[in-house]
Amino acid sequence: MPFVHIELVEGRSQEALTKMMEEITEAVHKNTGAPKEHIHVIINEMKKGTYAVNGEWKE
Repeated sequence: MPFVHIELVEGRSQEALTKMMEEITEAVHKNTGAPKEHIHVIINEMKKGTYAVNGEWKE
């Protein structure tokens, strides 16, 4: 039962998130043979301004 965790800065449409989850599910299924109904994709959206790279805030 694969679990895929995705961390993203907020701002993508529901359509974009849905498409991403469908494609991730398909890729995991194709590469592991796990049944699609057992693949869990968890998206955590971070608020803008709560993420930094090299000490600089990303928005």
